[in-house]
Amino acid sequence: MNGRRRGLAIAAFAAALLLIASDTVAASNVATGLQDEGRDLQVPTWLYLFTGGAAVGASGLLAMFVTDRRLIESLHAWRRSAAVGEPITRPLGYVIGALTVVGLVFVVYVGFTGPSVANANLAVLAVFVGGRAGLVMVSYLLVNPWPAVDPWRALSRVLPSGFLEYRDRWGVWPAVCGLLAIIWVEIVFPVNTAPRTLAVAVLAYSASTLAGAVLFSPSTWFRYGDPLGVLFRYYGAVAPIQRTDEGVELVLPGAKLRESDAIDGLSGVAFVVLLVWELTYSGFIVVPAGIATVEFVVGFGVPPLATYALLLLAGYGLFVGGYWLATRYAKRLAETYVTDEHLAIRFAPPLLGIAAGYHLAHYFTFFVSLLPSFVLTLGSPLSPPLPPLTLVLPGWFGYLDVTFILVGHLLAIWAAHAASFAIFPSRLQAIRSQYPFVIVMILYTMISLWIISLPTAEPVFVS
Repeated sequence: MNGRRRGLAIAAFAAALLLIASDTVAASNVATGLQDEGRDLQVPTWLYLFTGGAAVGASGLLAMFVTDRRLIESLHAWRRSAAVGEPITRPLGYVIGALTVVGLVFVVYVGFTGPSVANANLAVLAVFVGGRAGLVMVSYLLVNPWPAVDPWRALSRVLPSGFLEYRDRWGVWPAVCGLLAIIWVEIVFPVNTAPRTLAVAVLAYSASTLAGAVLFSPSTWFRYGDPLGVLFRYYGAVAPIQRTDEGVELVLPGAKLRESDAIDGLSGVAFVVLLVWELTYSGFIVVPAGIATVEFVVGFGVPPLATYALLLLAGYGLFVGGYWLATRYAKRLAETYVTDEHLAIRFAPPLLGIAAGYHLAHYFTFFVSLLPSFVLTLGSPLSPPLPPLTLVLPGWFGYLDVTFILVGHLLAIWAAHAASFAIFPSRLQAIRSQYPFVIVMILYTMISLWIISLPTAEPVFVS
């Protein structure tokens, strides 16, 4: 590629970023109850969305200039290992496990007996601020902490297990179904505003996940069947610190995303796409277009609870269908005998970069604003200070949301680029195979930017 084309690509990418940065708005997520009134864009919406898509497309073009296999391999193979002996980790694991079990029991207790104000109730703050936001962010920004702090995993160690065999063909499909159920429950029931409802939901989840661990085995269930276990494990593939059999190793962020073993076959592809869709869905149903869609469907006599389930499954089907269509076209453009299934599995891990960017955009502001209330409530969980202390953040925090989304997409594009060079022996095949996936990522970007550009309200019929 000549210098002129490279210069034009860089200029287009920079211009796109500048246009987006001048007209960003804060993200919102119904699962947390955080609402934002939105802001009027100073440029037409079509231009705002076009520049967002152009930024991702230009970054894809820039990545394609890097065709040195040795350079790509050196970046993804770089690591620094540190051994951590079992004599240290085993007793520490038992101590942390005991503490998290006590914490789980206390969360349920406070949910039933604590303050009715959600932002002052430790159960709500622990689940949504500490877990849904904080721990998940740690899992892709630093290291996956869930195996060490999972209270259900710790409880399962003292229970009998292994009554049934977990079939290989099931993959992580139980986790896909479980995560769909969790998303639906977060929308249609007031788990983020009614502590008692949340306590009941935590008990129900505890019963189901412990039943899975007992029927099969804890090691199998928490790796394949438990939705939270799979969610944290997949997000952890983005992190710069990776767990190994010997201890831990430091890698470049997202280095593992070019590896096929980052996910579990086609069921893992479905789970990755669901991680991208669930944050898009929870944002969509609280913006005017989503609210109007819900009202339209309910107008035909469909019950609200069923309407939210139908929209969840329909949108998920569209996202899966779009990804599968990209896989088919990638095979055609690359003119390869590599199967569709293999391409789908190899190109799915990069989408975890997009999911991480979406999650950070949706939850970072929420986490920072409610962190003081969480800390104060930890000090006095049964009689927390009222009213709850919530930080009022400066307006420039809104600029971070689009930044997180774009960085996630850039990481995904580079990981897909590296994966293509690991799959195909020909440089031309590797580059051409990326075109459909870049288009899909551009569409994901434009949809997410459109959603965060709109004002938000409570979801209708279930508030």
